[in-house]
Formats: sequence, C-alpha cells, structure tokens
Amino acid sequence: MSTPTASDEPQPTLYTERGSTWWPVLWGPAFALIGLGAEVVAGAPHVAGWLLVGLALAVAAAVWVNARSKVYAVRLTPVALRQGREELPVARVAEVDDVGAPVGARVLGGGWAPPRGTTALPVRLDDGSVVLAWARDVDALREALRPLVRT
Repeated sequence: MSTPTASDEPQPTLYTERGSTWWPVLWGPAFALIGLGAEVVAGAPHVAGWLLVGLALAVAAAVWVNARSKVYAVRLTPVALRQGREELPVARVAEVDDVGAPVGARVLGGGWAPPRGTTALPVRLDDGSVVLAWARDVDALREALRPLVRT
C-alpha cells in the first residue's frame, strides 16, 4: 500500500474552463424533429426513420462532446495546471509575465497550436524552456498562476 502524497489529495480549483457543454447533443434530435415536422406537413411521415436519424446524430454528438470536454478543458490547482490531456506541475513554472513566445514552442495539451477560440500564454519553466499554456480568458489564467510562481 502506498502512502498518499499532497498531489493525491483533492486540491482547490483556482481556475477552470470547461472543454464543452452537453447541449450540442440536442442538435441532432432537434434537426430530426424539424425533418419529421416537414414530412408530417407533406404527408406520410417516416417516424421510425426520423427517430433513428435523431438517435444516430445524438450519439455522434455525444462522442464529439465527450472528447472535446477532455481535450479542451483547463484546470489550475495549487499543485498542477491541467490543459487537455497534459498536466504540468506548478512547481515547474518559473515565470508567467513578460515571457516571449519563441517560434516552435511546445503547446501544452498535445496539440500543434492552441485550440481555436483560445489565446496562448507563454510560460517559462524551471529549466529555461518556454511552453504555451492557453485559455479562453488568458488574463484570468495569468492572474491565477501569478501567486503560484516561485520566486
């Protein structure tokens, strides 16, 4: 049996952004209802077909939303900054202010570029390298990170 560490204990969330909401799952059934309504007006609706279309679109959207909520989520605790699938220990962050973004800097979370709709925040690590954190509200993320930066 292993001894629990500080990172194993629940940590307060200092900053968070959801990757996605679940309401897009309703788009498919809504389009299916519109299609069914159009067929009812025209006569001879195919109810079973539209139910299957609505269900198929809802399942596809649920898979998309589930993946997006994992890949685009941001969570900062006193111990770690989690961006998508990657977790960066806050102890490694050396600077968040006045850091230039070098060409080819690694993007946290595993993408080639910050996700669409987000802004990059260059972060200098303890080894001198620069990585790009990202958030929809980059100023709020910077403000939340600033007190955690070791001096």
